[in-house]
Amino acid sequence: MGSWSAELPLAGAGGERVDLWRTIVSHGLSELPPMRVDTDARALEITVPLRGGRPRTVTIGPGRPGLARIVAAGRPPGARQAAALLDAVRHVLRLDEDLSPFYALAAADPDLAWATAGAGRMLRSPTVFEDVVKTICTTNCSWAATERMVGALVEHLGEPAPGAPATGAAGRAFPTAAAMAAMGEGFYRETVRAGYRGRYLRELAGAVASGSLDLEALAAPELPDGEVEARLLALPGVGPYAAAHVMTMLGRYGKPVLDSWTRPTYARLTGRKAVSDAAIVRRFRRYGPWAGLAFWLTVTRDWG
Repeated sequence: MGSWSAELPLAGAGGERVDLWRTIVSHGLSELPPMRVDTDARALEITVPLRGGRPRTVTIGPGRPGLARIVAAGRPPGARQAAALLDAVRHVLRLDEDLSPFYALAAADPDLAWATAGAGRMLRSPTVFEDVVKTICTTNCSWAATERMVGALVEHLGEPAPGAPATGAAGRAFPTAAAMAAMGEGFYRETVRAGYRGRYLRELAGAVASGSLDLEALAAPELPDGEVEARLLALPGVGPYAAAHVMTMLGRYGKPVLDSWTRPTYARLTGRKAVSDAAIVRRFRRYGPWAGLAFWLTVTRDWG
């Protein structure tokens, strides 16, 4: 099969530099299907859904200086589909976000000035629904269990892109809410092995599929943070940690994501056995609406 390629400028909405690799490895969800990180090539493979057509698998990697190179496997897309692919990549890389106000604050902080070279852009899924489902699959379990659950959802329910392998999760888009809602309890219990989360996933998918719940509306910038948080906390399977995590995926960084990994990691970096949540909140209060992003970059500095 052939391929198609294009380039995108690596610049945010304020003209600020974007570090592609730091964006790709900005958080662990990039390791879950339908995403795959290629460490050797410093690239991201992702299968994205396209309205009115089959999904396409694209690789997002370094291009010429200041540019990302986008390669789509298979037959070259028409003009409309090519534009849709590039729009999807822009969305996933969050190129519509302006991080220059955050960089102005970070530049004055010796511990975070390094981030102004293009770090801090949090990779997101094509849909809010996907980010919520994946977040629920991270709660109260090991990372291996998260990989198993998300992998099973994509493998068995995700629509294949042209050229996708006959089996496995590779080359398949994340399942639609309708596809997930159509499955019975046995699928979530025996195939996904989601445990108690199976009920939450079915309930969430059913509400989205029926139109009674519009998760994509949570991305509307005019909604206050408090309202978005309240709507998230009302969802099945979403508690304070999951709500804070999804808020970050939505580009709302007012609250640090405090969990069993970030707390001890921050304590270790500060040379202490433990640090209270209140102390963490105080340390990053100066960042205001960017406090959660500043905290996340602090604990993930060595990821780049």
